[in-house]
Amino acid sequence: MPATRRSLLLAAALFAPGRAHAFFWDSAPEPKAPEPVEPTANRDAWFIGEIPDEPFNVPMVDLTLVPAQYRRQIVDYDGPERAGTLVVDTHQRFLFLVREDRTALRYGIGVGRAGFTWSGVAVVKRKAKWPGWRPTPAMLKRRPDIPRYVEPGIHNPLGCRALYLYQGDRDTLYRIHGTNEPWTVGGTDSSGCIRLLNEDIHDLYGRVPLGTTVVVKTTQAEVMVQREWDGPSRSDNQVLLFR
Repeated sequence: MPATRRSLLLAAALFAPGRAHAFFWDSAPEPKAPEPVEPTANRDAWFIGEIPDEPFNVPMVDLTLVPAQYRRQIVDYDGPERAGTLVVDTHQRFLFLVREDRTALRYGIGVGRAGFTWSGVAVVKRKAKWPGWRPTPAMLKRRPDIPRYVEPGIHNPLGCRALYLYQGDRDTLYRIHGTNEPWTVGGTDSSGCIRLLNEDIHDLYGRVPLGTTVVVKTTQAEVMVQREWDGPSRSDNQVLLFR
């Protein structure tokens, strides 16, 4: 049977070296998420165990259902960021924790849908174990049917851990957090936040101290979208953060 374009691309991806480059594409292809069969109807099939934790245990995902590139792994890293920095590549759906030896610990992520992706520089100023979740006013305006508050637990949209991103003293309302929908890792299904497998955010949480710099990159020199922020409206609806 002749090789199809898809099979050739898949083969190239499988045999490509796991190297993270310090550049990003000029144009983004159509986002592609993992495509399990009816994931919500087979939710239990995604989980194969638990990590002991308090007050809840962390569900462990069957990694055979997660595309290989989105599984936690150490990769070469040639970016300019110093060790300890978190670098989020929303185009390739990766989060890198930069290490001393020109390598990085790479995690697969899910990112915001088109129109909600953002980029810039922020700082981890708050961390939470088993956080509660409240939608922003902008989310409630779009989706008045969603709950006003979700208690901590395995069904909470933020999962088992959350890192809260600030610029100065201002909460950006963007989070790096877990998810109870592991099939969304690799896709664009959130409202702008960065989501990891619960076991991955559990791992990352212990490695990231308060004050950690977070650099979020997309395909171009971008701006952080502020329309999700609380407080009075600003005349500068979008603030340039870096080039």
